[in-house]
Amino acid sequence: MSCRIIYTGGHVEVFDLQGNFMFSADTESEAVRELGEWAA
Repeated sequence: MSCRIIYTGGHVEVFDLQGNFMFSADTESEAVRELGEWAA
């Protein structure tokens, strides 16, 4: 799954390629793990 991870105020926000917010996470590794769950 393609997305953008943006660092904001001590956490990361994940957006799809159209710019729609998907979710936030505490760290980039947590975001990547969640993306893996979404793709499953």
